[in-house]
Amino acid sequence: MSSKKARSGLIVGRPLDPRNNSLNLIRLILALAVLVHHSWPLSGTPDEPIFAGDTLGGWAVSGFFVISGYLITGSRFSHGLGDYLVHRVARIMPAFIVCLVIMVVFFGPIGYVAAKGSLAGYFGTATSPLNFVISNLTLKMNHYDIAGTPLNVPYAGAWNGSLWSLYYEFLCYLVVAVIGCFAIFRKSPWFITVFFAVSVLAQANIEFINKYTDGNFDVVLLLKLLPFFLGGAVVFAWKSRIGIHWAPAVASLLVAILMVSVFPSWGGQASGALIAYGTLWISSRLPQPKVIAKNDISYGVYIYAFAFQQLLAVFGAHHMGLVLFSLSAAALTIPTAIASWLLIERPVMRRVRRNDHGAKPVAAETGALAPPTRKLAQDAVAVHTSS
Repeated sequence: MSSKKARSGLIVGRPLDPRNNSLNLIRLILALAVLVHHSWPLSGTPDEPIFAGDTLGGWAVSGFFVISGYLITGSRFSHGLGDYLVHRVARIMPAFIVCLVIMVVFFGPIGYVAAKGSLAGYFGTATSPLNFVISNLTLKMNHYDIAGTPLNVPYAGAWNGSLWSLYYEFLCYLVVAVIGCFAIFRKSPWFITVFFAVSVLAQANIEFINKYTDGNFDVVLLLKLLPFFLGGAVVFAWKSRIGIHWAPAVASLLVAILMVSVFPSWGGQASGALIAYGTLWISSRLPQPKVIAKNDISYGVYIYAFAFQQLLAVFGAHHMGLVLFSLSAAALTIPTAIASWLLIERPVMRRVRRNDHGAKPVAAETGALAPPTRKLAQDAVAVHTSS
């Protein structure tokens, strides 16, 4: 061990450079992977490939959550509780609310006219546009259709099923908010590690827990996603002792693949920290265009891709095949995501950061993306837990 490394306290590797990594690019790739995943059910195409009990979208979600866990824990440990919560609300809510409004003023009317021939009854049919916005304002998605649309598509009744998971993401934010209130979690990485292990144990025994929660789907999903998020938190907690190095990173990814193959119902969750570490190493080696480094459009891609895919399906574009259907949706989604970043997300975050109370510099923050619609999530969980 070099004297420089010894002085830094690192056992191996070097710290992740918060300004010289490709996490924005990786998140964008994962967002597009979720779009591709959606193309199967939204085009009515059967037999989507599954690995270790989960789909391409499901594993992309895992990547989102471990990255988010790392970055959001860094945000919590470098900000007071008030600033942290303001950051988290500002990162998710403004773009989310604008998305809800766009659903009812653009996507909904087009789908309604395509199905009914006119807008007659659009504003008074359950679920009404106003009710769609109001009932979903708290991130807890209560309605996915707008006035009964979209209709005459392979996956009817859901304009933007992807949005449901933001609620569980925010619950993860609140868990980290509470963790950050206790000095013991900041002083020693072992306590977060134990907390992570407990979350994995809970997921591994989800059927037992379901007996006492009546199979509450909120509990099922939170326990499915929380270990991935806490896996990222564990890597952050150990970052002053374990730096980024290719050898443990490659070993981590290989062990993670082995774990999810042998234990498909909980191996992914148990590998949360390993996946996080391996992903961070990839981000330190993968080149990233400067324009992507400065502009994180992954959140916008996530919250609009599903809606554009449904809009294409309304006009029969799902018959073009998976490749053209996915490419067409991406061509519509990416410009919208860029507009969301430039006009809403970035300006709001800049304003919020100007009001910070002496926050320390940390890696760029973002909201983690999430899996597809509730029905698809139920199917994915059923496959995952029954394997």
